[in-house]
Amino acid sequence: MRRFSPDYLRDTRRGLWDDRRSLEALRLADRDRILDVGSGSGELTSVLRAESSASVVGLDVDRALLDHVDDADGLVQGDAVRLPFGDDAFDLVVCQALLINLPDPVAAIREFSRVSRDLVAAIEPDNGQVSVESTVDGEDRLADRARYRYIRGVRTDVTLGSSVAERFRDVGLRSVESIRHPLRRSVTPPYTDADVESARRKVRGTRIEDQRPTLRSGGLSQALIDELRDEWQAMGRSVVEQMAAREYEREAVIPFFVTVGRVE
Repeated sequence: MRRFSPDYLRDTRRGLWDDRRSLEALRLADRDRILDVGSGSGELTSVLRAESSASVVGLDVDRALLDHVDDADGLVQGDAVRLPFGDDAFDLVVCQALLINLPDPVAAIREFSRVSRDLVAAIEPDNGQVSVESTVDGEDRLADRARYRYIRGVRTDVTLGSSVAERFRDVGLRSVESIRHPLRRSVTPPYTDADVESARRKVRGTRIEDQRPTLRSGGLSQALIDELRDEWQAMGRSVVEQMAAREYEREAVIPFFVTVGRVE
């Protein structure tokens, strides 16, 4: 399983639950005991606590991440495919952006079903459906190229979100429903410190360098990765120039899917 830092988790989940209507299918007000699997640094855990009166337990394989969870009734270090709980221990088992990082997401869903006596839910993105609009000419096409090769090279299914409902049905969950929940990430003047740092990272080609092994697995030669990095850096310089003139705008839409099923 891939590992992430608390800063990365906070940044990639920022704004995800500004609108919480997509969580209505979880019937949080009716829950007594909730397990947040792959809770990371606790972003979803806090939402579950805020929207319910249930006892909320966070579980993650990474003990260091659990140290950053501020709002939980219990914290457990454990593996999503070998949950350290008995059958029917919770009435809701939920995860967020976890299954896309597991080599065997179906094994995890089976475990969720085992320890839940009522509902199982997964909130997962489909990274193949991400869209980008930008005032920098070609940024959208360049992002699409890099994403395509990344998806081909990564070892887990990062496009899983839109097909989680099928996996739920495969393991025997009933009354399965899935709701598309888009996360919109906008950059407009005045720019935040995070916006400025993101532009600097583009100029440095940091993302391409960080993903070089995955891009190589996705079918790019080292020379083609170097070419992609050079184009990425040129795009970054255009971003910085537009920012200096307060003209740069960008919107990325990452589609998450809230999928809920009932244990038979």
